[in-house]
Amino acid sequence: MRQMVMVGFLQAQNCTNLVSSWRHPESRSDSTSADYYQTIGRVLEEGKFHVGFFDDRLAMPDRYGNDHRHTVEHGIRCVKMDPVTVLTVMGMATKRLGLGATRSTTYYEPFDVARTFATLDLMTEGRAAWNVVTSMNDGEALNMGKDEHQEHDSRYDRADEFMEVVLGHWNSWDDDAIVHDKTTGVFANPDKVSRLDHKGEWFKSRGPFTVPRSKQGHPVIIQAGQSGRGKQFSARWGELVFVSTPVNLEVGRQNYREMKAEVERQGRDPSHLSITPSAYVVCAETKMEAEDKMALIETLATDEDALSLLSEAMNFDFASKGLDEPFSDEELDGISGTQSMRDRVVKASGIRNPTPRDFVKFSHRARPNLPFIGGPKEVADGLEEWFSTGVCDGFVIAATHVPGTYMEFVKHVVPELQRRGLYHKDYTGATLRENLGIPIPRRSVT
Repeated sequence: MRQMVMVGFLQAQNCTNLVSSWRHPESRSDSTSADYYQTIGRVLEEGKFHVGFFDDRLAMPDRYGNDHRHTVEHGIRCVKMDPVTVLTVMGMATKRLGLGATRSTTYYEPFDVARTFATLDLMTEGRAAWNVVTSMNDGEALNMGKDEHQEHDSRYDRADEFMEVVLGHWNSWDDDAIVHDKTTGVFANPDKVSRLDHKGEWFKSRGPFTVPRSKQGHPVIIQAGQSGRGKQFSARWGELVFVSTPVNLEVGRQNYREMKAEVERQGRDPSHLSITPSAYVVCAETKMEAEDKMALIETLATDEDALSLLSEAMNFDFASKGLDEPFSDEELDGISGTQSMRDRVVKASGIRNPTPRDFVKFSHRARPNLPFIGGPKEVADGLEEWFSTGVCDGFVIAATHVPGTYMEFVKHVVPELQRRGLYHKDYTGATLRENLGIPIPRRSVT
């Protein structure tokens, strides 16, 4: 029986992807400590989550008013630690939980990323995943020594070649290359380790690569591109694809069908790619208790949170416009950040030239978007409808507070999903690929 993939959406920072979460009275305030992340990891593993995943940016959200003061004052993702380091700490406290982190193809070199994640994969015995992103705004560019962020589609052209180089390095060792024979003095068979010698439009990388393959071959590839160009990239490379919460179920089904068809068009098996939308879950023993929790959560967010995050994601200063001043066609066309967010707001609102107020309302930025609220039955009913009617293969559970959201989900919802046969009762194997049901990639140098 087909079962759900479950991902915990995490941040190595002072809040979850919901920036108001740090203000929640039950949120822990020690988000810079190792114990904070190890506790989350243990909770997710108790709930048999497939992956604990860390999103990341390379700058504070300072595009709004081109100033960081509001970000620091209001705790709008102002702390951003290195997610791979934090993930390693979490990995030491868990045994089966998959461990995913973000690294940008725009501001790192392929060899460095290949080595970092291949090492993480070995240190966690085949549980690593790399979330491939192209970054999104000028703040990141300025932090990484560039004057401005690269144009949207060309970022993906660069990312395609980046992937070719990374996978080329990952595939340059045979699974049985290491002999480790002390008697003969042979450590590894040199005929089973090749050099890449890549020379392309964006990158040159020679090799030979310095990290052998892991139990799962190489890390799982996570992707979340949702623009037209981003979807092509996801279909070509992604094994676990994150998507935004759909406007409605029919749109979700259409997006699901289109993505699976594009994967097949790329010559890949659609069953080897899992599509998982973000989902806020507010649960308790009863629906009434959950609704009371949601009422509290709704008081924590501000419009400034949303405008700051919209400016960050879309690489446009929303402070440069009046709250009710419509965007011009030229301004909309010139959005160089997350274009899928622009398109989603235009589609959801039905307004060709939305205002900043419309963007706050219809993007649901900084607020839980279409949350599943209720007791075990109500939440499970909602998740089952999405899963069983062709919207998704699982969910990226987003937290309104930490670690409470995950603890409540594991306590109330997981047993109900398991009772219905929709969710596994234990991990299938030791590696992330085994638990996701995707094959070990065979060695074939790109």
